[in-house]
Amino acid sequence: MPLYPVSVSLSSYGASLVRERGQASFLPLLAQAGAARAELREELFDAPPDPEALSAAVRSLKLDCLYSAPLELWTEQGRLSAALGPTLERASACGARWLKVSLGHYRAGYDLDELAQQLAGQSVQLLVENDQTAQGGRIDALQAFFAEAETRDLDIGMTFDIGNWLWQTQPVDEAAQRLGRHVRYVHCKAVRHNVDGRLVALPPDEIDLQQWLRLFRQFPVGVPRAIEYPLQGDDLLAVTRQHVETLARLGQIQEERQHA
Repeated sequence: MPLYPVSVSLSSYGASLVRERGQASFLPLLAQAGAARAELREELFDAPPDPEALSAAVRSLKLDCLYSAPLELWTEQGRLSAALGPTLERASACGARWLKVSLGHYRAGYDLDELAQQLAGQSVQLLVENDQTAQGGRIDALQAFFAEAETRDLDIGMTFDIGNWLWQTQPVDEAAQRLGRHVRYVHCKAVRHNVDGRLVALPPDEIDLQQWLRLFRQFPVGVPRAIEYPLQGDDLLAVTRQHVETLARLGQIQEERQHA
């Protein structure tokens, strides 16, 4: 495992292309580009995937694997999602060691007994991401959840999505300070307003990279960072390799500065 492992979310290649080619077809490209981890996207499976084939491909290419599902952990009624158990099983069957979901409608004081029972004995670690919604994309709710999970000694990490905070106008530096010690995975993307005024994900420029370098000081050393922005071009291998190297280099720069 590289000291500064880089993951690639397969959504980065565009939903249409990924659905056309199938997610398994991108795994060799990721390995050749130097990525350490593939992030499978459940919403991009138009038909149930072949878990045995995916798991075998991941193993043969020596990739780590994360399974991302569009699942809110807590329902509007304040209950744990009934879909969590089956989704954990699908993630494991596909060879994933992590499952990424959103927080959903959690409120401070909710009982985590059922969640603890669901996770007991699981080989897949649960990661909870800040999404773009009012319920799952705000600092206070996420901090309350991770604090309660910590008191229960639950092995739950955070996916810190750098760009998603903007959808709820949350200060990203404050989010990193308050939640950084829980972070086990980082989604990297620059976010800008397009001509219609909507927020969209874009590849980073130098200013974005400097901001990310600052944020990473709040996270555990060597935390995996994921490309979750458009990877486009005639030579997808070259484009992917370039961005994998850029994110890996951020960790090296940070280490050099700390020891300067």
